[in-house]
Amino acid sequence: MFYIIKVALGSLLRIIDLLILIRVVLSFFPTLQTSKISYFIYQMTEPILAPFRSILDKLGLGMGMIDFSPILAIIFLNILQRLVYAI
Repeated sequence: MFYIIKVALGSLLRIIDLLILIRVVLSFFPTLQTSKISYFIYQMTEPILAPFRSILDKLGLGMGMIDFSPILAIIFLNILQRLVYAI
């Protein structure tokens, strides 16, 4: 039972990681950002990226044209994945 929960949580973290990567790629194509799929991806990833964006703003690193919050979120999700599989 515990193994199933562990695998499900690890899979969910991988899916969120993949959605963040897709969002980064979509940001390079402004015409694709108006589709329903990209809207879904933005809605799924924004609750994860917003806290990291807030942290970067508080540190004074949120300025400029490059958003580093996806990088921090992916690092954080990978750390969580490793913790889940280590348990």
